[in-house]
Order: sequence, then structure tokens, then C-alpha cells
Amino acid sequence: MYKLCVFAGTTEGRRIIDFLREQEAQITACAATEYGGELIEPSERINVLTGRMDEQGMEELFGEKRFDLVIDATHPYASAVTENLVNACKNTGTEYLRLERGGEDAPENAVLAPDIASAVEYLSACVGNVLLTTGSKELAAFSGIKDFEERVFARVLPVESSIAACREAGLLPSHIIAMQGPFSVELNAAMIKSVNAAYVVTKESGRAGGFEEKALAAMKAGAKLIVIGRPESGTHGSSFGETLELLEKRFGFTARPKVAVVGIGPGEKRGMTMEASEAISSAECLIGAKRMLGPARPDQAVFEAVSPDAIVKFIKEHREFSRFAVLLSGDVGFYSGAKKLLPKLDFCELAVVPGVSSMAYLCAKAGVSYEDAVSVSLHGRDAGVIPAARRNRRVFVLVGGENGAGRLIDELNGAGLNEVKVTVGERLGYEEERLSRGSAAEMTGKAFDPLSALLIENDSPESPACGLPDEAFLRNPADKPVVPMTKSEVRAVVMSKFRLSADSVCWDIGAGTGSVTVEAALFSPRGKLLAVEKKPEAVELLKENISKFGLKNVEVIEGSAPEVCRELPAPTHAFIGGSSGNMREIVSLILDKNPHCRIVAAAISLETVSELTAIMKETGFAESEVVCLNVSKARPVGGHNLMIGQNPVYLFTLQK
Repeated sequence: MYKLCVFAGTTEGRRIIDFLREQEAQITACAATEYGGELIEPSERINVLTGRMDEQGMEELFGEKRFDLVIDATHPYASAVTENLVNACKNTGTEYLRLERGGEDAPENAVLAPDIASAVEYLSACVGNVLLTTGSKELAAFSGIKDFEERVFARVLPVESSIAACREAGLLPSHIIAMQGPFSVELNAAMIKSVNAAYVVTKESGRAGGFEEKALAAMKAGAKLIVIGRPESGTHGSSFGETLELLEKRFGFTARPKVAVVGIGPGEKRGMTMEASEAISSAECLIGAKRMLGPARPDQAVFEAVSPDAIVKFIKEHREFSRFAVLLSGDVGFYSGAKKLLPKLDFCELAVVPGVSSMAYLCAKAGVSYEDAVSVSLHGRDAGVIPAARRNRRVFVLVGGENGAGRLIDELNGAGLNEVKVTVGERLGYEEERLSRGSAAEMTGKAFDPLSALLIENDSPESPACGLPDEAFLRNPADKPVVPMTKSEVRAVVMSKFRLSADSVCWDIGAGTGSVTVEAALFSPRGKLLAVEKKPEAVELLKENISKFGLKNVEVIEGSAPEVCRELPAPTHAFIGGSSGNMREIVSLILDKNPHCRIVAAAISLETVSELTAIMKETGFAESEVVCLNVSKARPVGGHNLMIGQNPVYLFTLQK
């Protein structure tokens, strides 16, 4: 087992120890103070030593333990410690590695002081109070500032050694702010204002040291930022990510980033579960859409991203973080980006944290159960809400875009569903949350927030039985050419032979008025219907019927089959209602696209029956069936009802 020693005076040092505790290694963690030691959790393989060591003490420790590697993760301003470590490793023949915190650029209006003496000289020539945020070790050096006792305030850790250093430097008790970070921009700004500081002194301590929050707070409070430059150590350092790579190559260690995919609920932090809050607070970096990154702490990195590829790329490229939280709206299992993201995170140690879905939230606010509700999302898709609203008692809809809720209510009214009850939830989970309820007719003409969800309640849903009455479809006016339509009774048998699933991809060749297209689209709400028709007058009527039924899963393909079908997606099912003499070519193309496609073809003429019979024999279908339908319908003639026969229809069902 490898033996490593880590001098952990920084956040990065503690993170390296957390990484090493999962490896096959014995770790000695060294902290200069008892407080620093308390931040490191000991274990069977991690021994924590506290107390400052000089060069001789380091040599004695290295000589006794014979470490395979010493990692110097001390503060970038602790140059004396780094120098001692370098010398001690050299004298004992111990391998040395410097983990160095990355820096951040100071604001343009900041004063850059190469050292403390330069800062003292600058501040002594100025007028106004000074807030020191550089820690307690160098307080004595700052005591040379003119009018030190009256002007200078210091923020230090709430430990005895820090308070003692303040006393020794000559600070008054009322000028000591003893607090443990992290500190937000707002809290920093409040402190600056509370001591009426005209100057804020900080080290260039990087993101982990809260440099950005202090710089922004000084700007917000109208104070001048004084930045003490890093001392030149003469030792080349590696970033956190580079250090991980070196450890992996040198010792064969493995680093699997911990990623929590977190459902944060529909709105603000108050709607999160405790598990979600804990996953977020324990992460080093939060990833998500802009409005979801509000819970970030000052010391947490954030990355604005939505697409799975961008999220995965960021995690792979940022080895400096070991714990990520990807924030997703609502619940991770309900119309969530987690569906596409999770398979791409197979290189991570993954945790999935559920949240409160917007559907559960809205139904709770409306006081209704959602156990029988159908859910539809219009985020990035054009789903058919109208058919779902016709056939279900409750439909929950996620809408998007400018006044998406208003447009959907207009569609409900246009489809004759003006009596259904609609509940619109705007900005659910936020302070400005608003619920509106009423019939579709009462809600028409209103404008709603883009971040809205709807609950549609229909007390009289339609039966999903097939064989819609012929009168339900628009037909040609008397002065227009007749567009053929597959009649209700034949259509019912066609649908029974079709055996569609909810997500079928179906071709309707020779769609005519679209009666089969409409029935198939209603049976496959998550599927795709491709209605192929060559006659312009039929295409116009076809589109009108599709619009009448509010279907969003139908695409009209204008032209002759099979030519216009060659670029279409492979069908799982195909209905051939008219072939214009191209039956053999059409069937051949369908089987080339998908040899297992289920085909139902209708024939009226004997020539078409003969052709289909030949195709059935030649092609060798595993399943084949021919049904001849003879339908007669009663028609009143005089005082009697006579049965009037329709043309017999032959239905061929074919599947390999």
C-alpha cells in the first residue's frame, strides 16, 4: 500500500484527501492548527497531525515514515512553509508535488500591492477605515498603518489563536469580526458598510478563498480593493485537475466524479426535498439552467448548461471538482432531461435525487387527485392535447413559449371543448405563483406567463371506440370532385386488423379524406402518422380533417407513392387504401424499409384483388389473411327501410 503525506492548509488540500481516502493508500494529513485538523475527517487509513512544523520537524517525519510522495497543498501565501517542505523532501530523498490554487484576475480599479509593506505604506497615506480579510497571521505587519487602532478592522476565524493575534497587534475588541465563512457578496458588503470601510484588503486567494465575492462586495459597497500579490516561491505547482492526473499515472489511482442529478421541484428552494438540499449543499459545482442556480453558495462554482452533451463535456474537462450537482426542474423522472443525461454519465459515481413534479404540485394546489390524469408536455414538441382532452377526465399539460397556455385554451375552444374546466398554474413554486380556474370559454383571451402548467378536467370524456361515424369527417361540397373515404364499418375492421401500439409509425397510402389516418392517429398518440395523397382536392380536405380533430402527430405527404415515400421513416404499420396501379412497387418499398411491417390493404376492383393475391403468394408472408366485407345499411324508401348494399371490400392483412 502506498504511503502519502498531504500538508493540507487549503480547501484543495482537503479535497485531495477526500479523493485519496477512497484509494488504496495510507495517508498522513498535516494541519498547522487544531482548527484545520478538525476540518479533516480521520479514518482507518487517514492519520491527522496538527501543529506547525519547521524544516527539521519535517525531515524527522519524512525520515521516519518514508513516504512515497509528499503533496504540498498549503496556502499560496505560506511561502516559508513551501520552502521548508522543498528542502526537507530534498534532504530525505522524498518525492515532492506542489498543488497550487488557481488565481483570479483583480478588478481594473483595484490597487495591486506586491507585499504587505507596500499595502501598509499605501493605506497610511489614505484617509478612511480599513477592513482586513487576510487572516490573523500577518496582523502584526499591518499594525504599521497610520492610526491603526482607530481605522483598522479585521475579520478572522473564531478561534482562540486568531483572537490572541488580534490582541497582540493592538486591535480593539470592537474592531474584531470573528466569523467562519463562506461569505456571500451580500454578507461581505454588509460587513464593509457596517464598519464604514473605505478600503478592503485581501489576498489573491482564488475562487476557493472567496476572492470574487470580496471583489464584488467592495464594488457594491463603494470601497477600494487592495490586493496583496502572491509571494514568489520559485516552485512550479500543478492545478487540482493536473494533480489528479499525476496521481492516477503515478499510483494507478482512479477518480470517478460524484454526480447527483437532482430534481429541485417546480420553483424556489423552499419547494425542495431535504435530500435535494443536502445534495446541492455538498456539491462543489452546480450545473443547470440559469433560473435553477439560485441555491448556489458563494464558494460553489456554477455552470449554466441544459443539453446533456454540454453537461457531460464540462464534467469531464473540470477535474478540479469531484462532486457535482446537476439541477433539473421538477422531478427527474417526469419530462426531465435526466432521461437523455443519465446514460451519458456512466463514467461517474451517480446518485439520482427525485423532486416534486409540477404535475403533483399543481394538482395539490387545485385540490384534485392525479392518479387518473394523462400527462402531456409541449416543451420542445408538438403533442396532441385536444385528442387527450376529448378522451380523458384529467389531462396535465406542460406548456412553454410566449403565452403558450393562452394559445392552448384557444385550441380547446376551437375544438368545441369550451365547457372543460381549466386550471392554469403560473410560476409554480415561486413567490409570484398564481392559479387561475374556469371553463375554457371563461379563460379565453387571457395572457399567461411562459412558465405555466395546465390541468384540463373533462366531466364527459368520449369513448375511445374505433369506427367513428362518417358524419364526423368533413366531406367535399357538392360542386367539388368526390374524395374517396373508407367507411365506418370497414374502418373498424381495418383498425382491428392493424393492431397499432401507442407509438406506432404508420403510413396511410392514398389517404383520401383521412378517415383511417385520423383513427390511427388517435390510437397512437405517441406515434407518427404519414398520410400520403396525390390529389390536391383530397390533400386540402385531408388537412382540414386533421385540424378538426386537433391531431399533432400527423404529417401530410403530397405526391404519388412510392416515389414520395422513399425518404420517409420506416413504418411499423402501413394501410394501402389506394395505389394508382403501383401496388407491387409500394409493398416492395415498405418491406425494404421494414421487413416486419404489418400491412393492411383494401381492394375493391377484381384487378387489385388479383394483384394482392399474387403478392401474398410470391412474398411468403408468415401471416396472411383475406377478408371480404359485404356491408348493407338501412335506407328509408317510402314507408319502409330497405337494406342497401355497398361495394364489397377485400381486406388483405400481411406480415412477415
